[in-house]
Amino acid sequence: MVGMPVSRRGFIKGVGAVAAASMLRVRGGGAEQVRAAAPGAARIRFGVQPRPEQTTYDDILRCWQTCDELGFDSAFTFDHFMPIDGKPGPCLEGWTLLSALAAQTKHVKVGVLVTGNTYRYPAVLAKMAATVDQVSHGRLILGMGAAWFAAEHTAYGIPFYSKGERARRLVESVQVVKALFTQDRATFTGKYYQLKDAPFDPKPVQRPHPPILIGGMGPKVVLPLVARHADIWNFFAPDDPAQANETIARFDALCQKVGRNPAEVEKQTTLHPKEIAGRPAKEVQGRVRALAAVGVRHFVVSLPAPYDMAMLRAFAKDVMPALRD
Repeated sequence: MVGMPVSRRGFIKGVGAVAAASMLRVRGGGAEQVRAAAPGAARIRFGVQPRPEQTTYDDILRCWQTCDELGFDSAFTFDHFMPIDGKPGPCLEGWTLLSALAAQTKHVKVGVLVTGNTYRYPAVLAKMAATVDQVSHGRLILGMGAAWFAAEHTAYGIPFYSKGERARRLVESVQVVKALFTQDRATFTGKYYQLKDAPFDPKPVQRPHPPILIGGMGPKVVLPLVARHADIWNFFAPDDPAQANETIARFDALCQKVGRNPAEVEKQTTLHPKEIAGRPAKEVQGRVRALAAVGVRHFVVSLPAPYDMAMLRAFAKDVMPALRD
């Protein structure tokens, strides 16, 4: 078990968070497919991440279904095998849980915020993702990150590479996943991962692939990867909107440097209960508006168990509609 709790900043920088692209439905080959539209000009989106630790499946299912009915745009699990809050207790596995929750909801985009790359070969992750996209009828957001929770790797005997190697492995994993999603048979020869004439059927419902969300802020490897390949960037938004503006401006400049329109990458960050619970709706709206003004378009409420459903209902009723207009 974990000996010490993980800090708020450490948690967000480690797991990242999510954002979702708007969808356009098209028909092809007799089966309904979903074409993922560029998210840059989309309205402000709101998501929720009821953390799947210290809880039960029934409780998290009720929370997800309520959020689906309340009009949240997205809902996420996380990718951990033991609690990250520093306390012993249950922790549900994120991807198998996601498939079950996707089958029990109708509207929200669904994802893992974010997948730890060290836990699975990228080809296995690609098959999991395509399956969940089929189960959800084209609602998956594929969240990916380098992995960060050292204690978890030690406990389960999972290799915990250096920070630089974890980032480089993530680069190859994104390339592998995209190749499998978009090619009939994929061959890839990398330093860490290989494919040899690999078939991939069925493809995801979303074409050319589900929106790829990458979490992280590493300037040398991760941010260039995000600039080139991500549809959504999860980042830690400072409390000061001016600092958030500087962070986004540097990222946008990097996008332009690699030949990418910055508007093609949706910026996403996390809201925590202490920023919402007990605060006037106007105050919460002000925080969101200030970040939206500098480019953040997707806000995910991260919730520990037991889930504060009264807070979520108030947020959906008093905050979300005013900011979507």
